[in-house]
Amino acid sequence: MSLIERGRNLITKIGTGTQKAVETAQTAANTVKTTAQTVGQKAATVVDGFESKAAQAAHTVAGVFTAPAGAKDKAYDGKLVGAGGQTFEPGTPLSQIPAVTPRNNPNATSTVIYVNGISTDKNGQSAELQAIADKSGMRAIGIHNATEGMVSDLLQCVKDKLDKGKNPAVDTLADTIYSELKAGRSVNLMGYSHGGLITSRALNDVARRLRIEDGMSKTQVEQTMSRLNVETFGAAACTYPDGPNYVHYVNDKDLVPTLFGLGGSGKSPADLLRDAGKGAKVHYFSEKGAFSGAHALADTYLKHRVPFEEGRAGRF
Repeated sequence: MSLIERGRNLITKIGTGTQKAVETAQTAANTVKTTAQTVGQKAATVVDGFESKAAQAAHTVAGVFTAPAGAKDKAYDGKLVGAGGQTFEPGTPLSQIPAVTPRNNPNATSTVIYVNGISTDKNGQSAELQAIADKSGMRAIGIHNATEGMVSDLLQCVKDKLDKGKNPAVDTLADTIYSELKAGRSVNLMGYSHGGLITSRALNDVARRLRIEDGMSKTQVEQTMSRLNVETFGAAACTYPDGPNYVHYVNDKDLVPTLFGLGGSGKSPADLLRDAGKGAKVHYFSEKGAFSGAHALADTYLKHRVPFEEGRAGRF
């Protein structure tokens, strides 16, 4: 049994009120001080009812995740990704994950949660996290959208479009957003390509959860979700729930958003089926070509990204 597990077991025994357990727990606490403090913080959070059931259950297993030797990228599906490519179990508090920091601002305090697109393994997402941190000036933590090859990835996109089946990345993102909102915190989100579709699906899940589990009215749901700042880049989603503050980036030369997402800058009958979210700002630009980098995150989309508040004000 590890020191962390021993510490947690001893803390549980404190509740029995026995003096022996108290003395033993105090001895262990001196050895695993940091762990004991973290568990105490978690317990307070649970008492307040601010965490999802999934997050509460994860307290017993949360921590660094190490895939078996030779494991494929699928092993990391839905895992949280931090600095150095470290991965963590869903439900791990964001405060316990070492984020990727901007190279020009290692003391950044704001954090953004990023979901990657298809055909991107964990190492690829790590590189994207660094690019996002450098461009945004924020600490970056990923939720991994694993790749199993182009065909399987595209099939997953179709399922997410139809809101069918299970996607671990959707579940992790939805639980993370819900927990942060219930704790009264604001959240910064970024989604690229399929990651934008995953973000859309997770946001809809959160909105339903707030209505059904918390009994909120539509207005209350929107007010609660107004603490979410969402940016998408070349996203494959064509609808987003009202409430969050949105800034969407669409390259007119990019087939992913123009065919499957919010469409291009020109008018189309399909616009009747699209909804960028109430009050959303959509920045259209035209660069490169479908086969020459129009859909690239770092080399195309991030070059057009402006600070979030400037984007919300329409200053691109």
